[in-house]
Amino acid sequence: MSVSPDKRRKMESALEQLKKYTVVVADTGDFNAIDEYKPQDATTNPSLILAAAKMPAYQHLVDQAIKYGIAKGGSEEEQVTNIMDKLFVSFGVEILKKIPGRVSTEVDARLSYDKDEMVARARRLIGLYEDAGISKDRVLIKLSSTWEGIQAGRELEDKYGIHCNMTLLFSFAQAVACAEAKVTLISPFVGRILDWYKENTDRKSYEPNEDPGVVSVTKIYNYYKKYGYSTVVMGASFRNTGEVKALAGCDLLTISPGLLGELSQDHDTVTPCLTPQTAKAADLDKVHLNEKDFRWQHNEDRMAVEKLSDGIRKFAADAIKLETMIKEKIQNVKNGQ
Repeated sequence: MSVSPDKRRKMESALEQLKKYTVVVADTGDFNAIDEYKPQDATTNPSLILAAAKMPAYQHLVDQAIKYGIAKGGSEEEQVTNIMDKLFVSFGVEILKKIPGRVSTEVDARLSYDKDEMVARARRLIGLYEDAGISKDRVLIKLSSTWEGIQAGRELEDKYGIHCNMTLLFSFAQAVACAEAKVTLISPFVGRILDWYKENTDRKSYEPNEDPGVVSVTKIYNYYKKYGYSTVVMGASFRNTGEVKALAGCDLLTISPGLLGELSQDHDTVTPCLTPQTAKAADLDKVHLNEKDFRWQHNEDRMAVEKLSDGIRKFAADAIKLETMIKEKIQNVKNGQ
């Protein structure tokens, strides 16, 4: 007996339905979550790596990175930097054993305003992946979407063939500059935009299609598709499944294990909300931004200015926590503990 399409959709979870319209990416450093939800790609950041590095299951990766850094020698600062890079890549290598696609690995947020240092750090990370037998085509280097970060992305893509994922993206100006730099992918932050509006306006709740983060990503997606940019959009930083479902059809969505779990238990019908066809009809003028225009237009968006600087500070703080943990472990090794 055949099952009608409507009934089949009812039997499928929202996660299974979503995967038909959008590449689902796991936003985690936890390998078990990747095993469970079978995403195409995975993303990491300093906060996720810090959380994972504290788990007993991953201590062997921390220990291996520390041995590597000590063996490389140099000052304590150089050893810690080498250990951090090795640790981030080691998590990436393990993740790539469990997914068919790509992993995103982040450049230290403290370099967000130094283009040349971001380029150098990205090339070192790719070198470590290649030493581990991983092609650079399976890695996305995450860079903060400052003007300097976007120009670092332009150079890495154009000169070195290194694919970039522009993160901490909140403004339309950031999205336009990334597309003009021809980076591979952007990660506009949906939930953090919603957080800002809840904290800074009288409105405390939104329907998914009115959610300011959803509205922002929808505009960016429509703009990219309307004008034929090669850069793809990966919605990120979700607070609830309503936001996720309201962006069904987006090129990619990176989703935390908690929300992946909710979607796997949800059997409501999911239909694509974003399509190239509707994007073509969007009422959006084409924009070109030089550095001066970018800085002014981004500055005019108070939410984006505050969330970008806040995001950089938070990632930097977690990187410092991870470094502190590593320094303690270095001392333990040197003391024979």
